[in-house]
Amino acid sequence: MIDASATLAVDTGQAAREITLVDPADWDAWSAACSPAVCASLAAHRMTGKAGATAILPGDTPEDWSALVVASPDDRLWSLAKLAETLPAGTYRLTGGDPGAAAFGWALAQHRFTRYRKSDDDRKPRVLLVPEEAARAETIRLVDATATVRDLVDTGAADLGPAELEAEVAALATRHGATIDVTRGDALRDGFPMVHIVGQAAAAGREPRMIELSWGDPAHPRIAIVGKGVCFDSGGLDIKPSAGMRLMKKDMGGAAHALALAGLVMAAGLPVRLHLLIPAVENAIAGNAFRPGDVLPSRLGLSVESTNTDAEGRLVLADALTRAGEERPVLILDFATLTGAARVALGPDLPATFANDERLAADLLVAGEAVGDPLWRLPLWDGYDDLLKSDVADLVNAPDGGFAGAVTAALFLRRFVPKGTPWAHLDTFAWRPAAKPGRPKGGEAYGLRACYQLLKTRYGA
Repeated sequence: MIDASATLAVDTGQAAREITLVDPADWDAWSAACSPAVCASLAAHRMTGKAGATAILPGDTPEDWSALVVASPDDRLWSLAKLAETLPAGTYRLTGGDPGAAAFGWALAQHRFTRYRKSDDDRKPRVLLVPEEAARAETIRLVDATATVRDLVDTGAADLGPAELEAEVAALATRHGATIDVTRGDALRDGFPMVHIVGQAAAAGREPRMIELSWGDPAHPRIAIVGKGVCFDSGGLDIKPSAGMRLMKKDMGGAAHALALAGLVMAAGLPVRLHLLIPAVENAIAGNAFRPGDVLPSRLGLSVESTNTDAEGRLVLADALTRAGEERPVLILDFATLTGAARVALGPDLPATFANDERLAADLLVAGEAVGDPLWRLPLWDGYDDLLKSDVADLVNAPDGGFAGAVTAALFLRRFVPKGTPWAHLDTFAWRPAAKPGRPKGGEAYGLRACYQLLKTRYGA
């Protein structure tokens, strides 16, 4: 495993091979000015100036070679990722000097999830030079946070249940001097009843729990970060088909995002009072599993009719959001792999983003654009609120008919957020279905850097 810190170094004038980055719009002019040897090499590579193309360029001697990549400014974040995966180990410098955002893609491209593979990886890092230590350190923090999300999501459910998720939060708390509080057993039944009921069918050792981490000066603005921690989702008694269950190890992807974002906040020392909440459960099948038609009590006091046991994530999030709101935060952010409807509407790359505050919604979209981590806003459409009505309880967890599934799920969560508290909900996929340079197939962080950018902008120095 290559540590991210080994992939970037501060440029002090040390020897390094050059990487030239060319915009496709500038290709004709750039290639026309090349030396005969470089022109011949480009012809041999059949280079046409298409974005994503790479080549090795000859120098005056066989050892004096450099690298070329054609990249659009719109894809600057990942422009060097392919080279980071394919160039020989060594030290490299961008001809323009500062790689900027491309340093993130360079470093992350060298990360591998190796937990289940035979340890025969003898790779050495490709080192990219950056102009200053502050930018290097921040990039490494972002790479490590993204790798954390990927690794947690890629881990099989047998190795990452509620207890292991708790251990991850405890380790994070230890690293940053935070405190951790975990509610289990009878205390969970009384304090977080929907978390208890959703997870009560899990086997011994995989019991449900509410995990809370607190950090920072109580005098600073309080922010709450909430993540759905369903470590495996069978669908419960409304069991998923095998194809739908195949990737349900990733149903704790919201918790992975929340944990990684909390780590970024603490590592940066943002002047906030942080409250991380992760309801950790397994939605299992047993004789005591909750049923369709059951009416569940909630921490807020609202009763919820279970119309679909496969709509469990919003139940555990509801208790967590209630707990977050009790501390009167100035901001609540939640992450959840919540609905297939969001993926049908927006695909895997764009987290469906809901917000009850116009300024927060606008700031989130701007933050995502600024760091190349786009979000897409969907409406909290009041007209669909009636779809949550129940004949026997205060509301249902999943309306019949399937219309606007991502919207009605967000409307359900809104019932448990205190009025007047700015709140954003990211319905994120947490999975990349096809590989791209620097982005292997598997667990993925969507919306993480956007939310961190928002917090830095609002609360950073």
